[in-house]
Amino acid sequence: MKIDVFNHFTPAKVYERFKAIAPDNPGLKAFAALPALWDIDARLKLMEQFPDYQQVLSLANPPIELLASPDQSPELARFANDELAAVCRTYPHLFPTFTASMPTNNPDAAVREAERAIKTLGARGIQIFTNVDGRPLDEPDFFPVFEQATRHHNLAIWMHPARDARFADYPGEPKSKFEIWQVLGWPYETSVAMARIVFSGLFDRLPELPIVTHHLGAMIPYFAGRVGPLWDQLGSRTSDEDYAPILATMRAKSRRPIDYFRLFHNDTAVGGAGSAIRCGLDFFGAERVLFATDCPFDPEGGPMFIRDTIAALDGLALTAEEAAKIYFGNALGMLNMPAA
Repeated sequence: MKIDVFNHFTPAKVYERFKAIAPDNPGLKAFAALPALWDIDARLKLMEQFPDYQQVLSLANPPIELLASPDQSPELARFANDELAAVCRTYPHLFPTFTASMPTNNPDAAVREAERAIKTLGARGIQIFTNVDGRPLDEPDFFPVFEQATRHHNLAIWMHPARDARFADYPGEPKSKFEIWQVLGWPYETSVAMARIVFSGLFDRLPELPIVTHHLGAMIPYFAGRVGPLWDQLGSRTSDEDYAPILATMRAKSRRPIDYFRLFHNDTAVGGAGSAIRCGLDFFGAERVLFATDCPFDPEGGPMFIRDTIAALDGLALTAEEAAKIYFGNALGMLNMPAA
């Protein structure tokens, strides 16, 4: 069995609603060319190609907080989660559950919607983005969202990058060019969010907090040689803030900053790049890596990333125990679901 924990499906009714609300949103541009992203018949046809394969569904970009104001986003999240839940109820053998979308620009409503989606709809986690319309996740307003999922429901948080062309490549330019904002900007965005979570002390406040990063921890595993020794010197390059207490707190727990980065859980959605998966496994260990494909965002509209990710994993000479953990074991634990 293979359980794909991070792929995307935005049901047709939700897609139409999104277009009606924000017809010019650039995040919706890719939808028309990817029927398996919103057409359930196209998605079912795609799934037929891969036996013993299931998907945990989550909405695709754009984030709900970019489509609706704080007073409107709760209703939009409810509508989207209801539709995802309906897909899972209709096809439970293919889609055993979903991660609920949050109106994160309204944190109080996000807590209530997580409660409803988990208890009433059967969601087994929540999806948030790496920033909330430009606000970092370590702001105090968002702590209740992390706390509720972790302490009240014992479920994980799926963290997806959020960055668009408005994030210019250079300060003197009005926008990012050549889709650098996505290809290179998303891994950077995820890495920044991970660093803010680490240095804000969120893992110390919520030691049991499980966060699943998209794209296998982004830049962190590849840059372990910088993440380790350079952040061991945190504060040595800063004159206007005192970071010494942060390192002191970590050292009191016999940890280096790099040890905190290894607390993240991470998916294999790196486009089927075997070397990248090997790098992520070496950094995080098989216990913190989960099979995922980012379906259907590939040049073939879905099957390529599934096929290539499986081939990459099968080509890594994993032990049977490691393969079982990555393909389904870690997912079942993260989702708090029985093997059946």
